[in-house]
Amino acid sequence: MNPEQIAQLIRAALPEAQVQVESDDNTHFAARVVSREFAGKRSIARHQLIYKALGERMGQEIHALSIEALTPEESGQS
Repeated sequence: MNPEQIAQLIRAALPEAQVQVESDDNTHFAARVVSREFAGKRSIARHQLIYKALGERMGQEIHALSIEALTPEESGQS
């Protein structure tokens, strides 16, 4: 998988989200996701939404994923 494929999967689950995914090796990834969907949710619930979007790929094609999950207000985009 490459960063854009992962970003597309996240966008499919969170259509209005702003998603940036980076990787140096296409195995370890860092994602920054800004979504109104995260409002009122704790960090673990936000991460679970992203993991759900990626499904079985986590632990297989995606060995590691660092996640920054923010609301637009938290990201300074409000």
